[in-house]
Amino acid sequence: MNETRRPPAPHPAERARTIAARGGRAALLPSDGTENRVTPVLHHVHPRGDATVLLPDGHPLVEAARRAETTAVLEVADHAPVPLREPVRGLLWITGWLRTLDPREAREAGLEVAEDRPDPRLLDVGHGVSVLRLTPASLVVADAESTTSLRLDLFAQAEPDPFATHEDHWLRHLELSHRDVVGLLAQHLPEHLRGGHVRPLGLDRFGLRLRVEMSDEDHDVRIAFSRSVGTSQELAVELRRLMGCPFLAQRR
Repeated sequence: MNETRRPPAPHPAERARTIAARGGRAALLPSDGTENRVTPVLHHVHPRGDATVLLPDGHPLVEAARRAETTAVLEVADHAPVPLREPVRGLLWITGWLRTLDPREAREAGLEVAEDRPDPRLLDVGHGVSVLRLTPASLVVADAESTTSLRLDLFAQAEPDPFATHEDHWLRHLELSHRDVVGLLAQHLPEHLRGGHVRPLGLDRFGLRLRVEMSDEDHDVRIAFSRSVGTSQELAVELRRLMGCPFLAQRR
């Protein structure tokens, strides 16, 4: 029996690190039975899996986590850089114990975040904003590839995708200025999907992802590169190959 082989994709830990590095929209879900979703002033997931969360001083969760460690889930959503009917591409859930830091710890935590992610909101620490630390117990990543529970050591050992910081700009440029290129890439789609509205959805070192919006539902399709790439030059070669560039074919 012939089995359809899935195109290669980044390891779940790498996909989780990429979502964390992109720093998408986040929500804090305290396990107090109220089902309230708290939007942080700022959040930052560290490479080891713990997270720094900023909340207004007067928020009830700040005082609750100061009195005693509180269990909570930090949900980080990875949104597509182009407007889509269903914009969320992936979710990272970090479950753990939440603790409000004292002023000295808060200043140190703010400086640590600033080294990786300079942000003017960090200047409000100690001036109306409190800092909380989420110590992880478990991590789960969910996207079109799979839903996977991750060991903390695997998350810490993984690296974000090399194109994580450039992906938004490239995909927006592709969507707005190079619809002809999207059309050429669509030739790799299954026959039954070629009548839909094709949108650039994602990019990583293993390939390009397209979203096909049909009248009844959406379909995500991964188009694999011939090899894993790590530089913009290697990426350009693979994109030209997928487009069927005759000059590249002659050179090869």
